[in-house]
Amino acid sequence: MTKLAEIQEAIMQLAPKEQQVLRRWLDETAEETPEMLAAIDEGLRSLAKEGGVPIAEARNHLRQWITG
Repeated sequence: MTKLAEIQEAIMQLAPKEQQVLRRWLDETAEETPEMLAAIDEGLRSLAKEGGVPIAEARNHLRQWITG
């Protein structure tokens, strides 16, 4: 098992509140890269052109979308 897989497994074992704290920490410590900003811009263009996904559908597919 890779370190990433171990970390992902450990995160899934956290309580929801602990996952929220981790998510906030990751958001606060992430550095913006040109690639990240370009991906955000592309996502915004796609959202404006094609619309969004209903929240229920997003929840159903979230784990798959995250882990690819």
